[in-house]
Amino acid sequence: MSGPNGEPHVPVGGAGGNGDEEEEEEEEDGDSFGEEEYAAINSMMDQINSCLDHLEEKNDYLHACLKELLESNRQTRLEFQQQSEQQNMEADVQGSQPPV
Repeated sequence: MSGPNGEPHVPVGGAGGNGDEEEEEEEEDGDSFGEEEYAAINSMMDQINSCLDHLEEKNDYLHACLKELLESNRQTRLEFQQQSEQQNMEADVQGSQPPV
């Protein structure tokens, strides 16, 4: 039968005897297993943290590149608008002059 965390439920004090020696041995084994398990979890979390840091750096770099691209596109669009307005004004000026 499993406990609430999926761990096997071990009754305190086994059948026969007082169970103190068995309990101490299980506790020592459980502690060492727990420490190994925690060390493995810590190692995995360190790797995950490292990966997340790397992804955050890439995200920051991409964000900076996109901002630069947007600004470049904005400047190009403004230049095209200015050129278009200038050409329209020149066409209007030329169209309003009488032919020679």
